[in-house]
Amino acid sequence: MQDLTPRQTEILKKIIQEYTDTAEAVGSEILDKKYNLGVSPATVRNEMVELAKKGYLKKSHFSSGRVPTSQAFRFYIRNLMQEKELSTQDEVSYKSDIWDFRAQLHQLLYHATKVLAKRTNMLAAATTNVGDIYYSGVHNILQQKEFWNVNMACGFFEKLDELPFFKNILDEFDKIENELLYMLGQEELHGDEFEECASVFGEFHGTTVRGAIGVMGPRRMRYDVIVPNVRYTVRLLETILKEQGL
Repeated sequence: MQDLTPRQTEILKKIIQEYTDTAEAVGSEILDKKYNLGVSPATVRNEMVELAKKGYLKKSHFSSGRVPTSQAFRFYIRNLMQEKELSTQDEVSYKSDIWDFRAQLHQLLYHATKVLAKRTNMLAAATTNVGDIYYSGVHNILQQKEFWNVNMACGFFEKLDELPFFKNILDEFDKIENELLYMLGQEELHGDEFEECASVFGEFHGTTVRGAIGVMGPRRMRYDVIVPNVRYTVRLLETILKEQGL
């Protein structure tokens, strides 16, 4: 896959899994103890050095281990991620949680973000082309280790009140062919303080309104869970909006 060998790909996958679970830098010793990679610790160390040279890993400031970069997570999303399918029960529950609010756009999007935040245990946000902003799940974010950094947390929450930030998300959908928009790290979220942050948004279209809804949080979020939840929410909103003529 791309510029990685099969062994490097497998090691990177395990590093991302470990980092996602713990938010701690990953060392070769941890990989050797917890995962059956079938190679010596020295080989794992050498491969981690190669992964770092290729831009997939970087050194942690606080330990000798390494953490996946935004490039690594993009590689994971495109090539390695196996989505967790929503059950029929989950889909029915989603619909029942917001169906009673289908007649009014404001109430519909307000409750849709609440449900998405609850389902993903992250912060959910939505915006429309008329400048509305909705978000829910701040308490979820504050439980994530990355957001114990006050400067990063303040910068992140400030973004939630900035209309240009959300307008940029809608504008980005005009530039991509994918159904979902991934924004990972400082380059795509436009700020040094957002290196450890990420978001996944989907675009919805009604009869008279266009918007985006998605999840924001740490870069190590569970994309395999979040992606199908965002995708289903988008489809459900489009169905309701068109049925209601909104």
